[in-house]
Amino acid sequence: MIELGTPTVQTVKLPRRGGPRGPVFLGANIVVVAWLAVAVGLLIGHDALAHPIWLPIHALFLGAASNAIVIWSGHFTTTLCRVPDPPHWHLVAKLALLNLAVIATLGGVAFEAERLAGIGGAGVAVVGIAHGVELIAMKKSALSGRFDYLVGFYLAAIAALLVGSSAGAAMAFGVARWYARLWTTHVHVMLYGWIGLTVLGTLFTLWPTTIREKISPRAFVMARRALPTLIAGLGVVVVGLLTGSWWLTAAGLLGYAVGVGLSVAGLWPGRSFTGPAAWMLVGATAWLGIAVVIEAIALAGARTVEMLPAFVEHTLLPLLAVGFVAQILLGALSQLLPILVANGPPVRKAVIAYLDQGWQVRVCAINIAVPLVAGPWPAPVPLIGWVLAAVAVAGFVLLALRLALPVEMRGPLDIGKIQPHPRAVTGAVAASAVLAVAAALALGTGAPAPSEAAANAGAARVVDVTLNNMRFAPDVIDIPAGTHLVLRVTNIDGLPHDLRVDTGEHTPRLSRGQTAVLDLGVVRHDLDVWCDVPGHRAAGMTMTIRAVGAAPRHDHGGDHGSGPTGPAALDLAADPSPGWTPHDATLPPATPGLHRVELRAVDRELEIAPGRREIRWTFGGVEPAPTLRGRVGDTFEITLINDATMGHGIDFHAGALAPDQPMRTLAPGERLVYRFTARRAGAWLYHCSTPPMALHIANGMYGAVIIDPPGLPTVDREYALIGAQLYAGAPDSDAKTTAIRAGQPDGWMFNGTAAGYMHAPLPARAGERVRIWVVNAGPGDPIAFHVVGTQFDTVYKEGAWLLRPAEPGGSQVLDLAAAQGGFVELTFPEPGHYPFMDHDMRHAENGAHGIFEVTG
Repeated sequence: MIELGTPTVQTVKLPRRGGPRGPVFLGANIVVVAWLAVAVGLLIGHDALAHPIWLPIHALFLGAASNAIVIWSGHFTTTLCRVPDPPHWHLVAKLALLNLAVIATLGGVAFEAERLAGIGGAGVAVVGIAHGVELIAMKKSALSGRFDYLVGFYLAAIAALLVGSSAGAAMAFGVARWYARLWTTHVHVMLYGWIGLTVLGTLFTLWPTTIREKISPRAFVMARRALPTLIAGLGVVVVGLLTGSWWLTAAGLLGYAVGVGLSVAGLWPGRSFTGPAAWMLVGATAWLGIAVVIEAIALAGARTVEMLPAFVEHTLLPLLAVGFVAQILLGALSQLLPILVANGPPVRKAVIAYLDQGWQVRVCAINIAVPLVAGPWPAPVPLIGWVLAAVAVAGFVLLALRLALPVEMRGPLDIGKIQPHPRAVTGAVAASAVLAVAAALALGTGAPAPSEAAANAGAARVVDVTLNNMRFAPDVIDIPAGTHLVLRVTNIDGLPHDLRVDTGEHTPRLSRGQTAVLDLGVVRHDLDVWCDVPGHRAAGMTMTIRAVGAAPRHDHGGDHGSGPTGPAALDLAADPSPGWTPHDATLPPATPGLHRVELRAVDRELEIAPGRREIRWTFGGVEPAPTLRGRVGDTFEITLINDATMGHGIDFHAGALAPDQPMRTLAPGERLVYRFTARRAGAWLYHCSTPPMALHIANGMYGAVIIDPPGLPTVDREYALIGAQLYAGAPDSDAKTTAIRAGQPDGWMFNGTAAGYMHAPLPARAGERVRIWVVNAGPGDPIAFHVVGTQFDTVYKEGAWLLRPAEPGGSQVLDLAAAQGGFVELTFPEPGHYPFMDHDMRHAENGAHGIFEVTG
């Protein structure tokens, strides 16, 4: 019914019922819009809530896209195959289970609960199977066979969903050895299969409706050619990913791209079109094809599937999330919502005009956003892209949600004020979008300005340099003196790297899969090149550019080879700084069960020797990191948050699991949950897992996990002493890394401070049984732990009892190589001061000593 206000304004009151399935079908589509709103909200709150970026991506893919697939694939099948609609409760039941499963999956992602995520994925798979069974039943009872291909697309998509769910379940339930391959398989079959096949099949019906044309015989032919091509290509991709074959994967991607091309060829109308639905459907399909081709080219260039996780995370997922999935949903809903809420042509026209408000801005914003979020640009360019994408989606979501409100809440729609946009405006805005995308690409490449490029055209020699395994390849470049040299630098390592030249030029910090171009201009003399990430240069990540035939180079900056003069010698007899408190060596008893601990990687000024304070890299702001204790069978759940300014990771020797994911390096601001079950007793080391590990350990990133042997008796006192070498000076200096590699520490220490327990002795009483756990953090020297004035009657080392109290023998030293651990037990015969030390006297006399103060 059209409500009349003033004579010049028309308002529309939307009917309560309308569309193909009335309120049930309308409510189902509002669920899709709601998931779009959730995805936007999670994206906006990503930094504030500190949740993983996977959360909004899953909300978009699993929440919005999967609901839309279940709803509309069923509708198009019943409509085109001319079969009766199933009972409404079928759709309600499927969507209820689907959304519960999606919420479980999102909860698993948010809280790093792999099993919850696995259960959610299984629920999605159950919905897929039920939906597939219903589609097959519809196909068998169809009155027309012309649209059989459509059901074929949908069933193939459901098969891909089952493969993706199986891969996700395998990851969630502990198939860790193949984690990377399963992860990439899961992503590809869900994006290109579950969503991609459904979208391409539906477009053969939706696109002609959008441009107001009939489905041509050519479209039927192309649909039947495209489907087997797409299935074959995706199948080859899956085989290539699971077998680790880059060329099979690339071949499959190219086959899939051919299938996309066949689909486009069957749909292209050969005439102009306009409107938000048409532009967004075209844009989404184009970005899908671009994504597949770019990935195939990247694989062919890298010649390894090991680059795919980083490529998928940083390029493919953002590109498809914004350019393909979000845009296809906006385009499809722009076309379909008026059909749902309108009851008659006048109302439908009014709703279309209402939803078309500002559509050119949405189309431009979302397509400009794609290269910004998917390209290797420095901050804040990706953030700008995400903001543009969020604005585009949020603008449509607000309009669509208003349609769902009762007229009493939203008020009538002032259709008379909504004017159609002329085509000239559409064309101008589209042209602006193209120019903006081109500008964004030009800004991000780091290429020289046009005039500079023209001046250097034809003279530059381009050399590809790869960064991997803490090395440059090649590590020597020979060129004739006077050559204009350009380096194309690609990082294929799991760690961030950069490339710096001694003349000052440098690339940005590159994550895995990223590339930068560095123009060195005309090279007339030899150049030294290195990675400027702390410790990487001293660890051997260097390169030399040799200008053959150049005159000898003369440096006037002094003696660069001597290095820093080094830190001042440690004064172990000095008094500690005011307010200094010793590290508490007391070890509380083990408490069995689940141990949840949060560790933050932070830089902190600490006392490394009496009166000597320096910046240290720490877990939890202390050195050593907190000592964890439990029993065999206990589970440890460690949340690591990187609040430092460089990358850090963590490695727990007390657990046994594939290091690929839990021990990866976290960029600043990232977090992960490291979960392991203690299967064996012992005194275990944990430390930073980021290379060079020796530098990170020597800077303070180490701690101990104590797992009690079964039946361990109680004692009167227990202490934990973590021994380590002390390297003083700036944490990221080359001089420190050089000293570590040469094995030349400035001192030795227990529990983070050289000679600390000389100034704060450990208390005990005569006759008490004392257990002392010792772990050697290294990073290099062994420890010979000894207590002066008494003997050990119990020795436990590396999970084995070497001596027990009932035996007649005794022990004087617990010897531990780097990373080894154990404990000794003893009693003090009488009151007094009992020194403890590392009996390598070089270590003891340079900090690795303390005192037990024993009273009567």
